[in-house]
Amino acid sequence: MIATGFKAKVAGIALGASVLAMAAPALAEPMALLDRHGSRVAVEPYAPNIVRVTIALDPVLASAAPGEGPNAKPNATGWTHSTDASGDVFTSSALTLTIGAKQWPGAPTQMQRYFAPSLPPVSLSVKDAGGTLLTKMTGWEMAPVTVNGEQTFKVGASFDSPADEHYYGLGQNQEGYMDLRGKQIDCSHSYDAPAGETVCVPFMVTNKGYGIVWDNPARTLIQPGLHSSTHWQSQVGERVSFFVIAGKTTDELYAGYAKLTGETPLPPKAGFGLIQSKARYESQQELLDIANGYRQRNLPLDVMVLDWFYWTRMGQLDIDRTYFPDPKGMNDTLKSLGMRSIISVWPRFERESRYFDMLATKGWFLKDKDGNPVDGLPSRSDRAGALIDSTNPEAREWFWGKLRDNIASQGFDWFWLDETEPDLVPDGYFYSKGSGDRYHNLFPLVHTTGVAEGSERDRPGFRNMILARAAYLGAQRNGGLFWSSDIKSTWEALHRQIPTGLNFTASGIAYWGSDIGGWQWPKGPKAENPVLVDPAGSTAASPDYADYSELFVRWFEYSVFTPTLRIHGQRPGSALWEYGKAAEPILADWLRLRYTLMPYIYALGRHTYDTGAPFMRGLFMDFPNDPQVSNIGDQYMFGPAFLVAPVTVQGQTKRPVYLPAGTAWYDYWTNQKFEGGQTIEVDAPIERIPLFVKAGSIVPMGVQVKSTAEKQALESIRVYPGTDARFTLYDDDGTTNAYRKGGIKADLVWDDKAKTLTSKTKLPTGQAVSGLVQVVGQ
Repeated sequence: MIATGFKAKVAGIALGASVLAMAAPALAEPMALLDRHGSRVAVEPYAPNIVRVTIALDPVLASAAPGEGPNAKPNATGWTHSTDASGDVFTSSALTLTIGAKQWPGAPTQMQRYFAPSLPPVSLSVKDAGGTLLTKMTGWEMAPVTVNGEQTFKVGASFDSPADEHYYGLGQNQEGYMDLRGKQIDCSHSYDAPAGETVCVPFMVTNKGYGIVWDNPARTLIQPGLHSSTHWQSQVGERVSFFVIAGKTTDELYAGYAKLTGETPLPPKAGFGLIQSKARYESQQELLDIANGYRQRNLPLDVMVLDWFYWTRMGQLDIDRTYFPDPKGMNDTLKSLGMRSIISVWPRFERESRYFDMLATKGWFLKDKDGNPVDGLPSRSDRAGALIDSTNPEAREWFWGKLRDNIASQGFDWFWLDETEPDLVPDGYFYSKGSGDRYHNLFPLVHTTGVAEGSERDRPGFRNMILARAAYLGAQRNGGLFWSSDIKSTWEALHRQIPTGLNFTASGIAYWGSDIGGWQWPKGPKAENPVLVDPAGSTAASPDYADYSELFVRWFEYSVFTPTLRIHGQRPGSALWEYGKAAEPILADWLRLRYTLMPYIYALGRHTYDTGAPFMRGLFMDFPNDPQVSNIGDQYMFGPAFLVAPVTVQGQTKRPVYLPAGTAWYDYWTNQKFEGGQTIEVDAPIERIPLFVKAGSIVPMGVQVKSTAEKQALESIRVYPGTDARFTLYDDDGTTNAYRKGGIKADLVWDDKAKTLTSKTKLPTGQAVSGLVQVVGQ
């Protein structure tokens, strides 16, 4: 028998089916609440191309608001509801949703007596405006379980999967594949996942013109396209709730995701430059020496990072003045060099720290069933400390206040919120909001929300940015730069980064990167091929890792074409000159290329803010009519112009590159032109990786600067002819929130027939277009 109104009492906290209804403020009634012989189905439009479907046995749960993540308001404008023989039909200008009619069930056959479903069945279909079927849900499920002492259910739904449907997104999975079809995705935050940390963002996009946002923060298993079906199953819940977003292009899907869960802020311009970090700088002098080392070598640098153990004790939220005697002066010095700073802050508090007793008394820690703070980890060596309960608004407000008063007051610009999975796994424990199993994936959203909202209120003129290790639905609205966690320093880890990052950005969260060179202490198998970079002079790794300098060079070349460029790792040295005399000039050239492309990259960031579309893009996004790209995970687009093909094999000096069909391509290094729809073998000496530019591209190039704090003039505007082109150049002050009101834009238009580039407005730099244009091939 299935209970629908039960309550379970755990540690004096009443939990039950109604907890989902209380997860967010009550909203307006859904457009319709249907009854399918006891299964209640709510239909709630949010836009012409966005509709939410909720299924439960309890009508209160079916009508309840979504959980955290989606923050838009329902909007049924333009939608109609009618009933015919097929069922209830909901229609907008973009799609048609049909909740199938269900006849009264007759007497079961002998077979059905044993295998009949325990729930009244529900089916639905979604079609686009032209009547093409996008997806069809074939059934839903609720299986009674007891989780963390709570009587609840596993809940799920199944959808048909055509053989030519492909799937992307669902957060971060480091198993090394691009197309998720035929895999099982464990959508849960796990620092200890075997291939590298997993992060759950339950938004999946397809090549069939739709995406699904799954509204449940519990651990969720998804099998996309396995045995001709896509199955979702959350391990805790009392209802099925999901959104369907339709779009003619993938960018329309991302615009829908942004509308539903929040826009992606434009990071400060410094966030697009080089971010220099190490685990860890042990003193103020060491950090400043590295900063000065960049200036002495005339190498651009924007941000210095102070990582963990600068404090006197974990949870003190202070700065040890023995090793950092004048943090304000240190940050003033960095600013005089044109640099900014990021400081790491952990959400854990040792028992001996000054705030532990107060936080424990208030109940602001993750707790066990008896109400005691959960202190430390059951495994690994970093065992000390209780986790602040950021599901509690009062706790996260307090946390922000201490960061503001104790740390930001010392001149630090931005915060690195580490351990946002969180590292103390909440399963089996309790937040103030409820069971840690029920809210397994929620922490990174609420924890970054506290800092984002606090910064917005207390530093309204200063653009927020947060370095964060995990994400959830809507985390992009908090200004996060996300990275792939504490990965190994091996060629295998580098190889896995490319599809890992592409599926992360395919999840609607644009800003992702990796620790360049890997985080773990440099250790790898002996090189099987001749080493391409002489490690002489390297202080970054031990001599027995002879190919580590080569690995770092290849990793850096790749990372120049990722949204964030951040050196970090647990090694003796991490600055650009600490990988040997042979590596340094190669790395310097690539670093300067990153800054040369800053006008292009910053404009891409503005475009993401305006549209929600990521600019590190799997090939499926831009070449939907080319079936060859559906499972390519080692190449990608960086903005509309660049096709990037990183080298991830030790000793490799050539690699095959597939040039997508439907356009011509220019080799960036040689300007040679190739037709698309073919695979070519490309030279890849150690000083470069295969890099192509799509015909019909406009690429603004800047003069060299020491950091983005300098006003950067344009050196040239390259045009790669072959078709008409348009590119919106953009600039602003780089540090304030004035960009929300505009900034300076210039639409560059290339007329391929006339061979002219024009702009109706002045360029943001004040320069004239004439004299800057360089037409490749002419």
